[in-house]
Amino acid sequence: MDNADIESADEEFPGRIGGRKYRPVVANDRVVLEMSSMDPGSSSPASETFSDLQASLNRKIKAGTEATANTDLKEESLPTHGQANGPQGESKLELFGFDSLVNILGLRSMTGEPIPAPSSPRDGEDVAITNGQPKRADLKLGTLMGVFVPCLQSILGIIYYIRFSWIVGMAGIGESLLLVSFCGLCTFLTGISLSAIATNGAMKGGGPYYLIGRALGPEVGVSIGLCFFLGNAVAGALYVLGAVETFLKAVPAAGIFRETITNVNVTAVGPVESPSSHDLQIYGIVVTIILCFIVFGGVKIINRVAPAFLIPVLFSLFCIFIGIFLARKDKPAIGVTGLSSETFKENWSPGYQNTNDAGVPDPEGSVYWNFHGLVGLFFPAVTGIMAGSNRSASLKDTQRSIPIGTLAATLTTTAMYLVSVLLFGALATRKKLLADRLLIATVAWPFPAIIYIGIILSTLGAALQSLTGAPRLLAAIANDEILPILNYFKVADGSEPHIATLFTAFICIGCVVIGNLDLITPTVTMFFLLCYAGVNLSCFLLDLLDAPSWRPRWKFHHWSLSLLGASLCIVIMFLISWSFTIVALALVSLIYYYVSIKGKAGDWGDGFKSAYFQLALRSLRSLGASQVHPKNWYPIPLVFCRPWGKLPENVPCHPKLADFANCMKKKGRGMSIFFSILDGDYHELAEEAKAACKQLGTYIDYKRCEGVAEIVVAPSMSEGFRGIVQTMGLGNLKPNIVVMRYPEIWRRENLTEIPATFVGIINDCIVANKAVVIVKGLDEWPNEYQRQYGTIDLYWIVRDGGLMLLLSQLLLTKESFESCKIQVFCIAEEDSDAEGLKTDVKKFLYDLRMQAEVIVITMKSWDRQVEGGSQQDESLEAFTGAQHRITRYLTEMKATAERERTPLMADGKPVVVNEQQVEKFLYTTLKLNSTILRYSRMAAVVLVSLPAPPVNHPAYFYMEYMDLLVENVPRLLMVRGYRRDVVTLFT
Repeated sequence: MDNADIESADEEFPGRIGGRKYRPVVANDRVVLEMSSMDPGSSSPASETFSDLQASLNRKIKAGTEATANTDLKEESLPTHGQANGPQGESKLELFGFDSLVNILGLRSMTGEPIPAPSSPRDGEDVAITNGQPKRADLKLGTLMGVFVPCLQSILGIIYYIRFSWIVGMAGIGESLLLVSFCGLCTFLTGISLSAIATNGAMKGGGPYYLIGRALGPEVGVSIGLCFFLGNAVAGALYVLGAVETFLKAVPAAGIFRETITNVNVTAVGPVESPSSHDLQIYGIVVTIILCFIVFGGVKIINRVAPAFLIPVLFSLFCIFIGIFLARKDKPAIGVTGLSSETFKENWSPGYQNTNDAGVPDPEGSVYWNFHGLVGLFFPAVTGIMAGSNRSASLKDTQRSIPIGTLAATLTTTAMYLVSVLLFGALATRKKLLADRLLIATVAWPFPAIIYIGIILSTLGAALQSLTGAPRLLAAIANDEILPILNYFKVADGSEPHIATLFTAFICIGCVVIGNLDLITPTVTMFFLLCYAGVNLSCFLLDLLDAPSWRPRWKFHHWSLSLLGASLCIVIMFLISWSFTIVALALVSLIYYYVSIKGKAGDWGDGFKSAYFQLALRSLRSLGASQVHPKNWYPIPLVFCRPWGKLPENVPCHPKLADFANCMKKKGRGMSIFFSILDGDYHELAEEAKAACKQLGTYIDYKRCEGVAEIVVAPSMSEGFRGIVQTMGLGNLKPNIVVMRYPEIWRRENLTEIPATFVGIINDCIVANKAVVIVKGLDEWPNEYQRQYGTIDLYWIVRDGGLMLLLSQLLLTKESFESCKIQVFCIAEEDSDAEGLKTDVKKFLYDLRMQAEVIVITMKSWDRQVEGGSQQDESLEAFTGAQHRITRYLTEMKATAERERTPLMADGKPVVVNEQQVEKFLYTTLKLNSTILRYSRMAAVVLVSLPAPPVNHPAYFYMEYMDLLVENVPRLLMVRGYRRDVVTLFT
């Protein structure tokens, strides 16, 4: 193979041949055709390299083909890298129609990682192949340096150095052991939950926000993520104040202000000096500003100096423990007894007392400490377990390093805390423990300055990490574009979040101004506990649901442990401060509500969706296939969106159909199914149907209607509806009412196919045992803001299971109809017992808890109507026109039958026409229409029983009956129930 014909790029094929430059490859080069037909079965070590190279070459050939006008070579004309020479090799994977699975870019797309666009040299450029080894990837970190050390450095913070001995003196050894075990158990269980979630797939930026958001949904993720951001920002102020307080304690002359506090209870020790709050504020603001300038320098600078902060921490711990074992009575200070059993016994019980705001014991102090308060003070000393998960992109093996490193750091620090409690309790008297805030520096070997330097460097390093991580967490939330108000903090990939850093700095400075370490730590505790509770709840939900996608590599987990961890987090929050817990939960709820209202919907496959799915399956199985009791009956409308005519462009459904569907639900409860039918072949219109379904679903959401969208492709409207009415729904969640618009335009626009389709739909509903509601005057149907007055009139003619009565009651629950009253019209023979019928109907409505006025109308029987003479009715003109049209249609049918010597045919089916029966139907609909116009002309809406299409009658005749029935009635609902009751008299 000629080297001059090889295309090379530094990233794809580096270091094969050195120092020589080559021209770019074009589509019709000979070498391309030769390489594309290489046999993958070759034993050459470079076969895999050439396979991967061929995938890239194919993409480049496609780009070159589009840019070159004088070539006809296409990417599809080349054999894939998995094909062999000849026709036999070409048929190996051709059947599947996809790229081979070994294509690494295909595997990369399965993990959700962005696939970089293939790069190729520009025309006329020379590309050099560098000499040497292939380009090495960035160095990845293992479990020790990638997870264990960062977690250890984050957990061991300011609380251990300047508050731990004070906590032992206040709570005593016994309750201090309980305190450490209680808080350590909480973080250990959280570490188990974190390990399970982190090993269930690839992790991206955002740390716990990413884990919680993908497990519990964007609303919960953003809510807890913002609180975790606040916790990190406030923690930065906590570390800054700790460093400043240590500095002022080590160098008292540096203080601008002085404050001397005499501890009355510690007379043996004498006056105790503590730094002034003004000094803490001034120095804290200056240090925060300096740290912010370092953060603006970029994360690379921070990563370079981060290891330097670990050495002082480890060395200071070594000096502390050496000093404890070397301490003797009153050496190195008064109150130090050395490791003494007598001191151990004296310090075993708690010694809670009043202190001032700085934590110095004072009988007149405003703060009284108890176990609850110490939990809030100590808990930040066990936080920091998220440090490893935040570095997942830099780990060699995320699935192994995060669980082992996180849990090992948690157990190590907890064990060290437990040992420290025993040692501090036996080291000094309670007075010394409470008075000397930096006892560890006093006893440290060889001199206290080492501890001061270690404390300052470790706390400043932790503060720097907080000020670095918090802005990136906020930027990760903003980049998901869930909350529009956070768009100001969005950053491009690889860019520094400068605006988010400034915002974090303002929060940190605001907390520094408070200047009180003991008041800030409970605030940090609340935010971290909320985050830990979210991690535990995420694992609990995912573990309990046990979806097929839940396959964490970390096997040592159980939903009960996660539930216990979440419960401990909530309990600790209430132990610290029930009032602040309520405020914190209210803040999360407020953010959750704001995100759910203003945020953009994001489908991350969260656990709540899985929970809803399993709950729906269980509910569906529990409902069974038997009929639902009338007390539990809900209308599930099947709304036919396809209009009898045309709608404006980009409007998939009549706007008033959604308004009417909402009127069929009580307080919005229930579900509607909006469907439409596309005429044609499914294979040809499948993509168009998907787009139409998405458009219809968007329109339903826009109309704020609780429902789903369905699009069916069928050869005709009748066949499509027949398939839908048979198959739509599952079990007892099948639609039970078909809603559609009355085709008022069929005669005006001469749409002769509508009668057969309309009658066929009604007959299909009757056969499928579905109720039918046909809306006439849909254009005038009121929306939710148009209030109606008058009456809702029901012309109850046939038994429909109470559906008409129920619909009228549902209309009254809507604001547009709540001012109306119901009138029930009962049709009776003239010589029947009208009063008895009225009494029975009133009793029936009373038992149904329905308020309505009952009106009985007497009508002449058919024989008496004929004998009564001519009709004096305003609808007589419509009646005469219908008679003429039916007569003309019947005459044409007979002429066609005589000409073709066939039985009477209509719509391709044989029919039997009884002309006297046709006249009877016309008179009946005429009389009913005139009655409606006489009594309900001013009604807000009229409901009337829908007659079934007569058997063996032409569909054209039925449309004439219906047209005569709805003549001059502006707003009419024709209702036909099905073979069951939807209301009941009993409780």
